[in-house]
Amino acid sequence: MTSRLPVRKTYKLFVGGAFPRSESGRTYLVDGQNVALASRKDARDAVRAARAAFAGWSGATAYNRGQVLYRLAEMMETRAADLAGVCSGRDEVERAIDRVVWYAGWADKLAQVLGGSNPVAGPYFNFTVPEPTGVVATIAPDTPPLEGIVSRVLPAIVSGNTVVAVAESSPLAAIELAEAIATSDMPGGTVNVLTGRVSELAPILAGHMDVNAIDLTGADGATAELERLAAGNVKRIVRGTADGQSLWEIEPMLEMKTIWHPIGR
Repeated sequence: MTSRLPVRKTYKLFVGGAFPRSESGRTYLVDGQNVALASRKDARDAVRAARAAFAGWSGATAYNRGQVLYRLAEMMETRAADLAGVCSGRDEVERAIDRVVWYAGWADKLAQVLGGSNPVAGPYFNFTVPEPTGVVATIAPDTPPLEGIVSRVLPAIVSGNTVVAVAESSPLAAIELAEAIATSDMPGGTVNVLTGRVSELAPILAGHMDVNAIDLTGADGATAELERLAAGNVKRIVRGTADGQSLWEIEPMLEMKTIWHPIGR
């Protein structure tokens, strides 16, 4: 009898609902695991996938988005042991799952709370309606590994945005989360995860003309240059918390559209 060699997991990228290797073939070592090292082309491919998914995800009803996010929480619950192995433990996993459920509950309430009917002088109705910004690039915080990426991705997607997230120092949690996303009902390309060097990928995303906003919560020490690059197409700059949940984490990911309509015949 020969002893069996276990099959080791390969941590790949998550782009367009699939798990490709980096087009460069590069990897880097994290906690004894080989992880795909995304290239600039991988970043551009992820933006393309996010843009292709935007119409379908933003066009879904708010109620449906909430259902899909709740399904993600169910998938994370079934994978809790695997998720706990790549973060600080079961307590962090439970906080992350509860956070997904919390944001799922806001999906069909945003318009009522953040929008409204505005009093104006004149024979008009005036309404403010929140709409998704578009493709959001997110630099995920290093800590907490799972709770951090959940806390930044969920505020973006709950309102209909699509996301390209970059995780460098804690990529295992990000890819385990991506596997839960892939087995939920979320359309491919809604969330894309790149593992690799923030110093290499963040400038590409900040300067990309088809990215509408960039979340710099996890971009320690590089924000000034990323802000300069983001100014090229007047990207929205977002900074949030790595371990919190609030309606005001969602609001910066939205555009407020004002509608005027005449009263009367």
